Amino acid sequence: MTVSTGPSWHVVHTHPHGEPTAVAHLRRQSFDTYLPRYLKRRRHARRVETVATPLFPRYLFVAFDGTVGRWRSIQSTVGVSRLICNGDVPAVVPDKIVEAIREREDDQGFVRLDEPPRFQEGEKIRVLDGVFSSCIGLFEGMVDEERVAVLLDLLGRRVRLILEPESVTAA
Repeated sequence: MTVSTGPSWHVVHTHPHGEPTAVAHLRRQSFDTYLPRYLKRRRHARRVETVATPLFPRYLFVAFDGTVGRWRSIQSTVGVSRLICNGDVPAVVPDKIVEAIREREDDQGFVRLDEPPRFQEGEKIRVLDGVFSSCIGLFEGMVDEERVAVLLDLLGRRVRLILEPESVTAA
């Protein structure tokens, strides 16, 4: 006789960009799911926008009791590529891992990521776009939480530019 231990967390590998579809179809089958997301700033066509992005692209968590055979339907769920297994047994994710991720969520349900300073003061950096594209300068510091100050040598003078963090990279 097998003793039920209750639901535990497992990992599902999804089709590319299929996380929302997999979540919807798994929930329709009454599975508890968790798709941790964070807010990512992305540049496209000279615009910077903030978009909700999966913390682990192509992966999500699903809770079920592994002693009950009902979990096999996950393998054929729309949006799911496969359930991560150890042999024929679904791999269990410790509850502490999921809890630790959930503790980092803000009021809107997005995971907060600690962003270490990208550059040290005086470090050489390259401008990626705009009029000064491909120019090398020195990182001066953060002007505020959203912009960086860069010193460029132009015509024998140091000129201070204020740019978006996505507009610079290490040289």
